[in-house]
Amino acid sequence: MPTNPFQKLQEFIANSPGITYQLVLSIIVIFLIWLIRLIAIRIINKRLPETKVQYKWRKNLTYISVFIGFLVVGRIWFEGLQSLATFLGLLSAGLAIALKDPVTDFAGWIFILWRKPFDVGDRIEVGNVKGDIIDMRVFKFTVLEIGNWVQADQSTGRVIHIPNHKVFSDSVANYTSDFEFIWNEMEVLITFESDWKVAKQLLQDIADKHLKDFVEQAEQQVHRAKKSYLIHYSYLTPIVYTDVKDSGVCLTIRHLSDPRKRRSVAQGIWEDILQQFSEHDNIDLAYPTMRIYKQPESDK
Repeated sequence: MPTNPFQKLQEFIANSPGITYQLVLSIIVIFLIWLIRLIAIRIINKRLPETKVQYKWRKNLTYISVFIGFLVVGRIWFEGLQSLATFLGLLSAGLAIALKDPVTDFAGWIFILWRKPFDVGDRIEVGNVKGDIIDMRVFKFTVLEIGNWVQADQSTGRVIHIPNHKVFSDSVANYTSDFEFIWNEMEVLITFESDWKVAKQLLQDIADKHLKDFVEQAEQQVHRAKKSYLIHYSYLTPIVYTDVKDSGVCLTIRHLSDPRKRRSVAQGIWEDILQQFSEHDNIDLAYPTMRIYKQPESDK
């Protein structure tokens, strides 16, 4: 004769009063938390008419309700452990596994505060993202992007949020920490027929004129940075190197530059170069050219 399911439930309740009590108490707790959340959402919907704000509050209340419910119900079922600390330890371990990225982001935040690989206002590059730090929080930091489709490290206007755990997985380049200058190179290509010695001297004079202030500031910063890093530069003054390319003689100006002024400095240097070269008939800028030789027609 088949057993009645209702009778089975009665037998289970009679034989397991402790489990029955925990089960009923858990259902009551879940119902109360759900009811409180529902009432809170209705109050928020009446007092805050904006849909976006309502959405944020609903999400936050859901997270809070689940966490409180998990904590209280877990305490009910784990009462046999006789220790709330033990339960919280198990809960923390479970959360660390389930919330791996947020936990790593928090560890990254601690690392950023402790080691200070960058700070608000610094210009950095993380992975393939470059920009100026405009905000740092527990789980992320925010940069105002530079470069990308815009030339010479100018701002794109995009705000990019980067999770803190990226400081552990990606390389971090800081343009402005401790030593606030970067080395920049500008190639000037002149024809083989040009007087490259005169051109080289002109470039050296132009670079010295535009970059004198940078050299003085850089010397002070290098002296300060040596206290923290093994940095050694023999020369900080601009220098012009000579090389040969397919289309002519390549004169490269290597110089220090403020990362945020690189484009304006390059513009000033190029304007002087164009002006100076226009005054010298024995110097011409080179560019790819093609020569055509016409062979005389044969008698045939």
